[in-house]
Amino acid sequence: MSNELSAPSPWAKLKAKVQQKLGPWGVFFKGFLKHPVMVGSIIPSSRFTIRKMLAPVDWDNTKLFVEYGPGVGTFCRPILDRLPRSGTLIVIDTNKDFIDYLERSIGDSRFHAVHGSAADVEEIIAALGFDHADYVLSGLPFSTLPDGLGEEIAAATGRAVRPGGAFLVYQFSAACRTFMAPHFAKIDAGFEFWNILPCKLFWGWKE
Repeated sequence: MSNELSAPSPWAKLKAKVQQKLGPWGVFFKGFLKHPVMVGSIIPSSRFTIRKMLAPVDWDNTKLFVEYGPGVGTFCRPILDRLPRSGTLIVIDTNKDFIDYLERSIGDSRFHAVHGSAADVEEIIAALGFDHADYVLSGLPFSTLPDGLGEEIAAATGRAVRPGGAFLVYQFSAACRTFMAPHFAKIDAGFEFWNILPCKLFWGWKE
C-alpha cells in the first residue's frame, strides 16, 4: 500500500519525461515561466554573443569571475574553458531550479553556484574568501527588475569589482547603462545581431 501511495502520478511522470527530453532547454523554459521578470530571455544566448561578450577579458589575470543569472550555464562552460586552473567562477541566481541544475551538471572544483541575490554579491564573494571580483557578468533584465533593485545591484557590483576590472552586461535594451554609469567611469558598448533577440552589450570598466 505504501508503495502505491508514494508512486508518482501519471502527470508527474509525463512532466519528468518531457523535461528529460528537453534537457537544459526544459529547465530554462521552466525557470522563465516561474520568474519571467528575473530571466532576461526565453532563449539562451547564442555562441556569437558569448564570444563577443567575453572577448575583452584578461583571462591570465582573472582570479575571480562572477555571473549573475546563469540560467542553465550557457556562459558557465565557455568561462570555465577560458579561466585559469587557479581561477574561480561564482554564479548567483534567485531561481533554485537553475542552481540545482548547475550543481548537478557542472563538475568543476573552480565552480560555485549560489542561491541568492546579486545585490548581496559582496557578502557572497567574502564568504568564499575573496575581497574583490575581477569581472562580473550579468544577463539580468535591468529594465524589468523591481523598483530599486537595479540601482542596488549596480552599486554593489561597483564596490565588488577591483580597479581595472569590469562589469559585463548583455541586454535587449540600453536601460542598464543608466544604472552602471554612476559606478563605472568608462562604458564601452557593442551589439550582437546573431542572437534571439539581437542584443546590446556593455562593458563598464572600473578605474
